[in-house]
Amino acid sequence: MSLAHTAAEYMLSDALLPQPGGSRAKGLRLELPSDRLLKFVTVGLPLFLVSLAFAREFSAGSQISCFSPANFTGKQSAYADAACWDSLLHHGFDAEGRTVTKSLWALQVFPYSLLVVAVLMYTPYLLWRYAAAPALRSDLLFIIDELDKSYNRSVRLVQHMRNVQQASAEPERFWEEYERARQERYFEFPLLERYFTCKQHMHTLAFIYILRNVLVLLFLVATCLYLVFLHLNIFFQDEFSCSIKTGLLEAEPGVPLLIPCKVVFFSVFQLISLSVGGVYVLLAPVVVYNALQLCQWDKGLLAVYEMLPAFDLLSRKMLTCPVNDLNVILLFLRANISELTSFGRLNALGALREGDERDIDTVVDFMTLLAGLETTKPKP
Repeated sequence: MSLAHTAAEYMLSDALLPQPGGSRAKGLRLELPSDRLLKFVTVGLPLFLVSLAFAREFSAGSQISCFSPANFTGKQSAYADAACWDSLLHHGFDAEGRTVTKSLWALQVFPYSLLVVAVLMYTPYLLWRYAAAPALRSDLLFIIDELDKSYNRSVRLVQHMRNVQQASAEPERFWEEYERARQERYFEFPLLERYFTCKQHMHTLAFIYILRNVLVLLFLVATCLYLVFLHLNIFFQDEFSCSIKTGLLEAEPGVPLLIPCKVVFFSVFQLISLSVGGVYVLLAPVVVYNALQLCQWDKGLLAVYEMLPAFDLLSRKMLTCPVNDLNVILLFLRANISELTSFGRLNALGALREGDERDIDTVVDFMTLLAGLETTKPKP
C-alpha cells in the first residue's frame, strides 16, 4: 500500500510544470509569421534592387549616352551628356509639326523613389512596434503565466483530493462533497475569466492591427499605381532628343539644336519596376488575409484548456463580434505556443481521453484516474 501511495505522489509531482528559468519576455514573438514575411519582402526587396542599381551605376559611370557631333571634343561630349541627364527633356513634334517637350524626370528619381517606398513600407511596422507591442507583450506574459498556473492548480487539487480521501473515514461523503463542488463551480478561474472578458470589450489592439494592414495595403496599391504610371508614360521610351543649346554650348558655333540620347540603364529600371510590382501584387492577398483573420474566433488553441475544471468561458463568452483585443491576443498566443508549456501536456491528455472509454471530462478526472482514485462516487 505504501508503494502505491509513493508512486502516486511521484506521478503527481512530475505532472507539475517547472517554474520558468528565465524571463519569458525575451522569447515572445510580437509579430505573426505572415506579418514578418510581409515586412521582410516589402521592405527588403526595393532596398536590395536599388542597391544593385546603384552598384551598377557607380561601376558603369554615366547613366545616359548622347550621340554628340563629330567635331565635339571629349570635354564637350561629357558636358552634353551631363546637361541632357540634368534636364531629361524630350523635344519632339506633334502631328501639326509644332515643337513639344516631355519631361523624363521619373527616370532620374526612380531609384530614390524606391527608397521612399521602402521607408513607407516600414512605417506600419513602426506603428505596431511602438503603439501596440508593449501592451501585447504584457497581455501575453500574464495569460501564459495564468494558463500554466491553472494547470498546476488542477494537479495540486488532485494531490489534495488524494490526501483528503485517504484521511477520510467516510469515502462516500468525500465524493458527495466533490460532486457538489463541481456542480457549484468552485473550480473556476475568476481572474483569468474576467481578464478575457475585459479584453473582449476592448478594441485598441484590433484597431492598430487593422490600421497596420490597411496602411500596408494602401502603400502596396500606391506603389503599383506609380509603377503603372511609369510604364505607360516613361518606360517605353529609352531614346529621346535633347537640346544642348544651353549653358557653355549656347554661344558655340556649329552646335546642333537637338542631339539623340539613349538611357543606358533603361532595361535595368524596367526589370526592377516589374519585379517590385509583380511581387507587391502577389502580396496584396496576404495582407487581406491577415486583416480577415479577425473576422472569426480562433478557438482551436484554448479549446484544449477546456480540460481544466470549469474552463468553459470560451464557449460561453465568444458569441459577440470577434473584432476585439481578445481575438488579437489569441492569434499571437498561437504564434507563441512554444512558450505555453501546459499546452503540450493538455494536448497529450486530450488525445488519451479520446481513446479512453471511461467518463473523463477534465484533467482532474484524468489525474485522479492515474493516481488510483475513482472519479465518481463508489457504488455500495
